[in-house]
This record gives sequence, C-alpha cells and structure tokens, in this order.
Amino acid sequence: MKISQNEHHQRRHALLEAIGPDGALIIPAAHEVMRNRDTHYPFRQHSDFLWLTGFPEPDAVAVLAPEHKHGDYVLFVRPKDPERETWDGRRFGPKGAVEQFRADNAHPLAKIDEKLPKLLASRRRLYYPFGQDDAFDPRVMGWLRKLRAQARKGITAPSELVDSGELLHEARLRKSEAELTLMREAARISAAGHRALMRHCRPGMNEQQLEALFLHRCAEQGAREQAYPPIVAGGEHACVLHYVENNAELKDGDLVLIDAGCEQQGYASDITRTFPVNGRFSPAQRELYDLVLEAQRAAIAKARPGEPWDAMHKAALQVLTEGLVRLGLLDNKGKKVGKLIKKEKFKPFYMHRTGHWLGLDVHDVGAYKREGKWRLLEPGMTLTIEPGLYVAPDAEVPEAYRGIGIRIEDDILITDAGAEILSRDVPKDADDIEALMAGETSAKNGAQTARARSTEHE
Repeated sequence: MKISQNEHHQRRHALLEAIGPDGALIIPAAHEVMRNRDTHYPFRQHSDFLWLTGFPEPDAVAVLAPEHKHGDYVLFVRPKDPERETWDGRRFGPKGAVEQFRADNAHPLAKIDEKLPKLLASRRRLYYPFGQDDAFDPRVMGWLRKLRAQARKGITAPSELVDSGELLHEARLRKSEAELTLMREAARISAAGHRALMRHCRPGMNEQQLEALFLHRCAEQGAREQAYPPIVAGGEHACVLHYVENNAELKDGDLVLIDAGCEQQGYASDITRTFPVNGRFSPAQRELYDLVLEAQRAAIAKARPGEPWDAMHKAALQVLTEGLVRLGLLDNKGKKVGKLIKKEKFKPFYMHRTGHWLGLDVHDVGAYKREGKWRLLEPGMTLTIEPGLYVAPDAEVPEAYRGIGIRIEDDILITDAGAEILSRDVPKDADDIEALMAGETSAKNGAQTARARSTEHE
C-alpha cells in the first residue's frame, strides 16, 4: 500500500488554505549522497517532501503558490534522459509529474532560476526550511535578490520569511488512517523479526548474525529499508545507547539488547527488546528487567488523550527511582524519591527521555511544548515509550548488576480510548520471553497473547 495521490492532494489543499494568497511555500527534495567514488548511499526522500508530494526522485523542488495563474502546485524535476535512464532507471520527467503526481505545472530543473522567482513575485510571505540544505539556501536568497532588483517595475519580493516547519510539522503530527495502516504493517514486520531473534539467539553467535537475521526477516516480508541502523548490543555494550558496531560474540550469561525497526513506504517502526542470550534471566537481570517493564507499563498508562507529554516520562521516573532505591543501586540517604528525581540522582542509570514522536522520521517532527507548556496528547499522535536502565561495568553497585543494559520500547498510537500498542506482537514479559526462547507456549504466554490480540489497548 502507498499513500494515495488523493491524500497528498488533500494535504496540499489544507496547506494552500493555511498559506493564503499572499504566501508561497518552497520544499526541496533530498539529494543523492556519495558513499564512495562511484557509489551512492541508497536514496531516501526527504520526509517533508515525501509527505507533501509522494514524488520519489532526488533534486526535485515543490512550490505551493495559492491562486497563482500558473498553478497552485508546481514541480521542478529532472528531465527525461534516455541515456541516463538506461544506467540509473526511469524518470518521470515534467509530463509524469503532472500526469501521475497531480502537479498543476511542472518544469525541468534547468528552468528553475527562470521560472521559480515568478511564483514568488509580489507575495508577502515565504515558507521554507531555512538552514536544512546548505547548497539550496543560497539559491533561495538569490531568487529573493532577483525580485528585489525589480522594485522599479512594481515587483516585490517576500518580506516575511517563515520556517516551513511551522505548517508542515504540525500537520504531520496527527496521522491519517492510511499512514496508520503503514505504521501498523511496519510494526508487525519488525515484531516478527524480533521474535525470530529471540528464537534463534544462542551463546557463541555474533551480534552481526542477529542483525543479519533481522534484516532478512524484514526484507522477505516486503520491508527492505530500515528506519535506522539496528543496534545489537550484547552484555556491557548495551550500556552504550547508540552502539552500532554489532560485531562482538554473544556470551553465555549476558543479556542482548536489540533496537531495530523497518520502514514501510517511509513510515518507521522503532522497537527495542532485551533478552538473555542463553534463554534464562539471572536473578539480578530479572530484577532490573522487571523494574524497567514496570516503568514502561506505568508510562503507557499515561499515554491517553489530554495527558501532557511529560506525564509518561514522570511516571517512568517514579517507578525507576523507587526501584533503584529498593534494590540498593541508589542511596537515598534519607531523602524522599521526589527529591531524588528533582536532583536527577537517577541520571547515572537512566540518561534519556522516555519516548519521542514516531512517523516518517523515526524521531519524528512536531513540537513537544506549546507556549512553554508540555503539549497535551491527542488521538492520532504516534510515539514511542522506551524506559531503560544502564548499569556501567565500573559502577559502584553490587557486582551482579554491573554491565547490564536494558531497554524496552514499544510503538504507541494515541486513540480516543487510550493507547494502541502497535508493536504488541513482541513478547516483553520475562516469562513469555523465556518460553519463546525455549520453544514453549506456556499457559501464561498463550493467555497473554490471546488478550493482546483481542484488544487494542493496554
């Protein structure tokens, strides 16, 4: 499934109304990036451009100019080029941009300096993602200078320059049903990959073998692209939040933290699970794991319409800090938990926030605060909830806890009734994980799976 051109048209229509007849919007596409001499990194379209147009090619430029005589929506694209298309694949060209992507008008990129300034002439306000493209920014400034030079002809340039995120990112924050279908599919595919890693993990394997298996499972289900490089962190490597080496041996008695998620048509999943390499949690591992899971469930309980964004983080902090004191990893010195949280005494063990927006970007766009206050959650918002604990190998704590890193992350949709857990197909109860790794279906696991599939809310 793809986002239909009807939906892209509706998005543009809403933006055209917001921009108004005295404004204009310029959004450039992504560029191809060289990996080495004759090889590019796989191309991935810029998320704002993809959301607005659905056009998949690099270097294009979209312009919205409400009520302009040459069209509200104009695309500048690479021209048709039979020789280059033989080497690099087919291009849509200007004709295809109009016929298949519903542009009112389209031109080859070579004509952009001639034609784009005319779309801005005598407009008061210009929306543009300033500071995101160092090569394109000077071109925009050059078009504005060209218009200012025509002042004696009665032509004016936009005098008000506005970051386009003000419009686009608020619109992207609430997901449509079509977007949610893609996000559910991405989460389903990634969940199947995570379950496969639990079933196949054994002591003596290498981290990269689990990474390869995850990539394979995603690709064979139709999700070739990953939302981010997978993290496969065995043992103390899990205490490095963005560990990406993924090349060490997985040792008997260690945990392994897997943070991995695929994309579907650009929409991300982002799932983390932590499980024992040998299939059985040690007592210390189980204590910390259950604490993180308790914190995640407390945070999910706050993922409801009308709750401030920060409520989820506060709920997780309360549980984690109480648990750290209870287990003797954090000395409260007679202070109440609230005081410890205020002074951030948890930071050596938990140094990141409890979640982030999720969508076309894995850390998706959208303001977390409005007018200095945490924004309230609304139906249609999608986010992650991912508390963790990371006990450094040299931490001054009982030895059994040292070098343990745990994170549990799920993808969440805010609904009218609460939270739909998009990634619910991956077990996270410690007993269920052990049962899956042992090839068993315990009565408890079977009951929990049935409940998860019969309801969308936790």
